[in-house]
Parts: sequence; structure tokens; C-alpha cells
Amino acid sequence: MTLQSIFWVLGPFLLALGVLIVVHELGHFTAARLCDVKILRFSVGFGRALWSRRFGRDGTEWTLAAFPLGGYVKMLDEREGDVPAAELARAFNRQSVAQRAFIVVAGPVANLLLAVLLYWFLFMGGVEEPRPVLAEPPVGTLAAQAKVGAGETVRSISGTAVASWTELRWELLRRVLDRQAVELETIDAQGHIGIYRIDASSLDSSALETDPMEALGLRLRRPDLPPVIGSVQANSPAATAGLRPDDRVVAIDGQPIAEWHELAAAIRAAAGRQLVLEVRRGAETLRLEAKPEVVEERAGKPVARIGIGVRDDPELRASWFITVRHGPWDGLQRAMVQTWDTSIFSLRMIGRMLVGELSVKNISGPVTIADYAGQSARMGIDHYLRFLALISISLGVLNLLPIPVLDGGHLMYYLAEVIKGGPLSERVMEIGQQIGLTLLALLMALAFYNDINRLVTG
Repeated sequence: MTLQSIFWVLGPFLLALGVLIVVHELGHFTAARLCDVKILRFSVGFGRALWSRRFGRDGTEWTLAAFPLGGYVKMLDEREGDVPAAELARAFNRQSVAQRAFIVVAGPVANLLLAVLLYWFLFMGGVEEPRPVLAEPPVGTLAAQAKVGAGETVRSISGTAVASWTELRWELLRRVLDRQAVELETIDAQGHIGIYRIDASSLDSSALETDPMEALGLRLRRPDLPPVIGSVQANSPAATAGLRPDDRVVAIDGQPIAEWHELAAAIRAAAGRQLVLEVRRGAETLRLEAKPEVVEERAGKPVARIGIGVRDDPELRASWFITVRHGPWDGLQRAMVQTWDTSIFSLRMIGRMLVGELSVKNISGPVTIADYAGQSARMGIDHYLRFLALISISLGVLNLLPIPVLDGGHLMYYLAEVIKGGPLSERVMEIGQQIGLTLLALLMALAFYNDINRLVTG
């Protein structure tokens, strides 16, 4: 990988990690302050401190640590050291069960509120997304059997209106998870309405592990973009070769090029190899040579670029894309619903994995998340904010699971304390911590294994 590609992976990943950790710990911090619990340290990361300063009336130590996968808020607590008599009332362990639960749950709730805020911002600002126009379904798929036609625009799924391809994917995924039959209402270019029933009950679990849309045979129809260059990056192989905006590439290495996707595919597959591009510029035809540079690797194979972008066609864009925008109140409602639905969907996916209906291969680790962070950042700020919202929801849901060490595990202890009428014994909590650490270690090992397996096998 080049230095630039490494930056486009690590930069967005570390930024997302920092934001999510800070927001999560600020949730605990704010709740603790509201309960007048003394806070000794606010740490982003674990291990050796790289930077540390003390601020506030309590002299709280704010720390940036070496290992960034997490953070913590250390509060005054008799179980972790001597507490002066004058400050006993401010110790965490002296608070009521309700107050302790409030402090613990505030972290995951902060992550969920961040997702609501991000979705709200996106819904109000407007997000440009592909229209839900269908391509020809592959032969033998459920969509082909239902006789879904190419070029038809989906208007609703089982009565739920959809305006974009993203909304179509989300509504379909929710129903496929339940093995439901879905009813598509479409409209074609002549204004004819079509109703198609697709029974998803026959799909196996592998459909959810790959792409449910592809498994059903529902594909996005992509516009036929001409191979005309819209932009050339400075100091890129394209600039060195002499390519200019408005140049039309008609052939590569003697092979005719009719559409932009053919041009992009030929360049991607030519890492480190000189290409001869036949270019039409005005009335003349030029032969230019460019050597694509590797910018990243996918499935262990290099992916190359020469630094060109497609020419923007406003009329074509308007016909293939739609800007989804909502007012402040409607946007807030939709943001809350989106966060709630995604949280429930995540829990259901976890449940399906626990009972063996879905493979644990769906669990992703930091390598895959970093890759997604880089991809979303390259696609634009709106895609990156969507990624950030999704990961924030995942972090909030994960921390609410009843696993010792996680916030949900502490809430489980407090529930047991209420039922028992007193705190659990130190021995019980110690065993719980050991079980929790073991489970987290196994989960991390599985996540890293899946990451490595994806890199090797694609």
C-alpha cells in the first residue's frame, strides 16, 4: 500500500475511533458530574499516557493513552483505594443503585444520541442517493422468476414508500431477515404500475452474509456514462501522460472502450503496467501512455488508479439521483426511528448468530472497520457520517450486552443487587469479571481472524 492509501485508511479510522470513544466516555463523565461523583481520570485509550493534563475543580486528569481501542472514566471509589472521610459522599460505590445505573448507561446512550444527531444533520442537509431503478435480474433468481422488469423504479415495499436505493436496501434487508414475502410496487418509463411478489423464505442464511439484494436478483441499474474525463489530479499518472479534462478515451491497448465502467475496470487491473490510451481530443486522436499506480489492495490483489474522474453531466445526474431532504421536526423523527430500527436490527443479528442461524463470520474487527472508514471517507462527507452513525450505534448496542466488564454487565449486577436486596459479593463479581474478560478476548480473536480471512480470501 502507498503512503496515501494508508492515510486514507488510518486517518478516517482514527478520527472515527476518537469521536466515538470521547462521546461514550463523556456520557459517563456528564452523568457522574450530575450525581456529584468525583472524577479522577478521563482517559482516551489504555496503557501508557502519551499526554496528560489536569483541569477542573476536582483536578481531573485528562489523558491520551498509547492503545486507542477504548477509554475509561475513573471515579472515586472505596473499592479501588482509600477515600478521605470528607469525600465519602462523592464516591461512586456510595451512590444509590439508580444513580450508578444512570452513570453506567449514560455511555451507550451517548453513542445512540450521537447517531440520532448525525442522522438528523444528514436528513436536514439532504443526501444525494441513487434512485431505486432496477437492472435486468439475473436468470434463475427470485426477481427473474417474478418477472421484474429492467428499468422499473421501485415505489414501495410491502406498503412502505421508498425514494432511494438506500431506503430500498434497508427495507428489504429487514424483511429478508424475517424470511418474509415482499411485495414490490414499481413504475416504468411509460407510467405503468407493476406489482411483484417475491418470497424470501427460500433464501438461506448465506444470503444475509453476502448481499440479500444480489441473492434476490435485485440490482441497481447504473447509467451508461461515456468515457469522457472530467478531472485530472495534479502530479498523477494521468497528468504526467498528458491527459486533459474533456478527453474521450476510445481504446486501451487496442481494446475499444464504450463506457466509463470499462475504462475504470481496465485501469484497475493494470497495476504497475504501462497502458496505451487512444484519446480523442476535439478533431484529433492521440496515443498517450500512462502507468497506473497502486493505491490499495483488495483480497490481496492490487487496485490501480491513474488519477482521473468522470465528467459530471447535470441532466444525467438529475435523472439517476435524488436528493432526500427533510425538515427539522420530520428529520429528527426519522433520525430517531433510524437509530432505533438499526439498534433492534443489530440485536436481532446478534441473536441469530447466537442460535446458529447466521455465521459468526459477520463479526468484523478493527481492520475491516478501518477499511470501511477509508472507503466511506473517499465517497464523501455524507457517506462518512453515515458510517460514523452506524458504528456509534454498534458501539452503544455492544456495550449494553449483559457481559461482565461491559456497561451492560454492570447493569446486570445492579439488577441482581435490587433483587437480592444488597450488593453481590466480591468473589461473585471477580468471577464475573474473569468470564467477561475471557468472552471479550475470544470475541476480539474471532474478529481479528475474520479480518485476516477477508484480506486473504476477499
